[in-house]
Amino acid sequence: MLTYYYEILIDFSLFSETLNKFLLKIKINKLAKSTRLYRKLHKTIAIVLVLFILLISITGALLAWKKELYLQPPTSKITHNNKTLVPLEKIEQNAIAYIDSLQLSTTINRIDYRPTKGIAKVRFEDHFTELQINCYTGKIVSVKQRTDTIIEMIHDGSILDFLIKNDASVFKLFYSSIIALGLIFISVSGIILWINPKKIKKIKSTDNQ
Repeated sequence: MLTYYYEILIDFSLFSETLNKFLLKIKINKLAKSTRLYRKLHKTIAIVLVLFILLISITGALLAWKKELYLQPPTSKITHNNKTLVPLEKIEQNAIAYIDSLQLSTTINRIDYRPTKGIAKVRFEDHFTELQINCYTGKIVSVKQRTDTIIEMIHDGSILDFLIKNDASVFKLFYSSIIALGLIFISVSGIILWINPKKIKKIKSTDNQ
């Protein structure tokens, strides 16, 4: 009788061991399958986005060093000697008159008014010219191109919206969203591709014990 129960116990133990190995094998196969899928998607998305990632990285580095590389026009130094500031309307009129003489669009994008420094920077909507105007005399002291603005537009994708005159910034939103989602997926899938092989190795080592 004891022998009978002993044999049953052995059979149950063997069955349990076989079942455990079978379940571990299923788990390994699932991990391996998901790893192959993530590897394929990771590789495909990385290949599609690699040029855009390089573009964003290069333009981002240039923007970080824009002052050192003189991509942004330096601010002109003005000596005021307690002079009276000219009205902002006068600065606007002088900027429009000068740009009109160059046969460029006179639509102003913004005026960066800095009375403490005695300078006003005027930027335009349809081109990258920057005028720096003396706030005390109203005279134009600098005419430069905003190269950093061009690089910034390339960086965030708004350059195409600018070229096709699209005020809704549709391409910028689409471009930024796709790149962001792609980078998030590459980051997450990269972590999964690093973790899954370790999990498989751990399961196999447990199975061999």
